[in-house]
Amino acid sequence: MEHLWKADLEDGNYKNPVLFADFSDPDVIRVGDTYYLTASSFNYIPGLPILTSRDLVNWKLVNYALDKINYENYDIPQHAKGVWAPAIRYHNERYYIYYGMPDEGIFMVSTKDPLGKWDEPVMVLESKGLIDPCPFWDEDGKAYVIHGYAKSRIGFKSCLGIFPMSYDGFKAIGEDHILFNGVETQPTIEGPKVYKRNGYYYILAPAGGVKQGWQTALRSRNIYGPYEEKIVMRQGNSSINGPHQGGLTDTVNGDEWFLHFQDRGLYGRIVHMQPVVWENDWPVIGINAKDGCGEPCEVYKKPNTGISDEVSSLEASDDFNSDNLNLLWQWLGNEKEGFYSLTERVNYLRLYALNPSKKDEPILWESPNVLTQKLVCPYFEATALLHMTALSENEQAGMVMMGGHYAYVAVRVINGEKTVVFAEAYDDKDGNVKEKYTPLRTLAEDEDKLYITFVMEKNGDSPAFKMYYSLDGNERINVQTDFMPSDHTWVGAKIGLFANVLEAQEKGGYADFEYIHFKQV
Repeated sequence: MEHLWKADLEDGNYKNPVLFADFSDPDVIRVGDTYYLTASSFNYIPGLPILTSRDLVNWKLVNYALDKINYENYDIPQHAKGVWAPAIRYHNERYYIYYGMPDEGIFMVSTKDPLGKWDEPVMVLESKGLIDPCPFWDEDGKAYVIHGYAKSRIGFKSCLGIFPMSYDGFKAIGEDHILFNGVETQPTIEGPKVYKRNGYYYILAPAGGVKQGWQTALRSRNIYGPYEEKIVMRQGNSSINGPHQGGLTDTVNGDEWFLHFQDRGLYGRIVHMQPVVWENDWPVIGINAKDGCGEPCEVYKKPNTGISDEVSSLEASDDFNSDNLNLLWQWLGNEKEGFYSLTERVNYLRLYALNPSKKDEPILWESPNVLTQKLVCPYFEATALLHMTALSENEQAGMVMMGGHYAYVAVRVINGEKTVVFAEAYDDKDGNVKEKYTPLRTLAEDEDKLYITFVMEKNGDSPAFKMYYSLDGNERINVQTDFMPSDHTWVGAKIGLFANVLEAQEKGGYADFEYIHFKQV
């Protein structure tokens, strides 16, 4: 298997990022000799990814904790909403993930087996604007949730809050109130993670904003404060902006490490790892520390976890030779039965041409049945092979680069003829997302395959994006466009496969995808 991104340098060192993929707001724990990482998933389903590692460098995507979002409106993509920054914990032989949905409240999912089915979500506290929850179980039998506030929903930010919860972790049992006000010294503080060490309660939280902020540590002898504050990592002389929200973990020999994200624009929020030492009961995160404040590393010695994990990397290619959808895929909204089949035609992904929005002029932005995957390396070539003989009038299928704006190449049936089209999204004068398309080529009746290729290549210090199509897999035709992928709010660009109908009436057509293959460029 080609490693599209390999953090393990195989010489005793690793390079950052350890995950070149959009795992926003990561949190991590160790249970025995295994590390578990989860991240935000917003409107993408399944949600709350579960990744595992034995050495903190080589990670595998192994499961999801959330099958769907149990609100009907999420049957249509709710961009920038859904599942925000989670915290994962292990308590009383059970795994817990707490997450905030900024319009609904704070939720918890739990399980005995993180690789199996997780229990249905429980609403811990119904609220609007409470985000980034982290649970904490104290030795005295009391439990709490510490969290942030979303200004877009509640009208203020730069504060952390706290409320008590039942010791079983299921329910808030007291009022929420502000725990720390960072308006003056820690603006935009958010994403708190809570730990206890040497009699101190510690809150690690990013402040200063996603792109140019820093890591703050708060400490107090009482969980309700007051808290001392100290900046313990910032960009410094490194090339790693942010560095933003993350989680603290340790090895069996007591060494500590901090995994956090860096905002990389169109690539989303990729995951870095830093060494941690303690000085005068304060954590120092990163390297080249000055006055107890470190900066991110680019290359560093691998953690000594006592285990040499096999070198691994995230998958992107798929030959669709399984009865189950590969974990690399997420739908744009809640999945419904009938979106796809992997068994109707063996070794093919069949996507049915649907219009879940029921609108007269549906667009992909509002279509939950777009199957997406994260970008897992900076420069790549991705080719999908599409079979389209079963498409009906006014149906289409193709490959999309989804993000703040999006563009796709597809086969569309227009007046009975299969036509290769290029389409691009735009905002109308009222700020609504629309699509405009350009016919590229009318296909002969016996032409039933289309190869679609997206290329992200290096162009100086920046990436350049190109789109091609081919009818035979050899001669590639360039699609003339200046489209460039971009992130959307807190989500990086994603590649997607789709089949949809362009009117309210569904006709029952479909497309078969033989594969999608990635390689480095």
